[in-house]
Amino acid sequence: MPTTLQRALRHVFYDDWTVRRRFPRHTLEAIDREITDNERRHSGEIVFAVESSLRLRELRETEGPRDRAIDVFSLLRVWDTEQNNGVLIYVLLADRRVEIVADRGIHRRVGAQAWETICGLMQQEFRAGRFHEGAIIGVQAASDLLATHYPWTEGDTNELANAPVIIRR
Repeated sequence: MPTTLQRALRHVFYDDWTVRRRFPRHTLEAIDREITDNERRHSGEIVFAVESSLRLRELRETEGPRDRAIDVFSLLRVWDTEQNNGVLIYVLLADRRVEIVADRGIHRRVGAQAWETICGLMQQEFRAGRFHEGAIIGVQAASDLLATHYPWTEGDTNELANAPVIIRR
């Protein structure tokens, strides 16, 4: 576990360039396509968000990546789906963490362990420098769970944008 000073320094030095290096345009486009293609299998909504780091004020006010992910879930209105089946995949690069926040409908059916497993798979790929592959694995795994519990039905509409969200400092 990093010290508070080590964590703060990472947050100071990770910037938007860090995001562009780990998630270049072709990777962001691939994530968008993956979400779009997979949402044809289920009625859920997946939002993929990446943040390089937090401002020092946010670091003091936020207990950790999970709390920030919950804030982002709310800010991006992932909770605002007809069937309460929105899923946020949140990457905080400075903390080297992936968090998944699922709306109450899908979370009730799947449980925390399934989401934690997906986060672990993604983090394993990210540690190896395979950000493209890790992101795709995460979207596919979340989609598999959504397809099992919320299969696509006639008239299903896309309620949230599919393009990955880059949260700027």
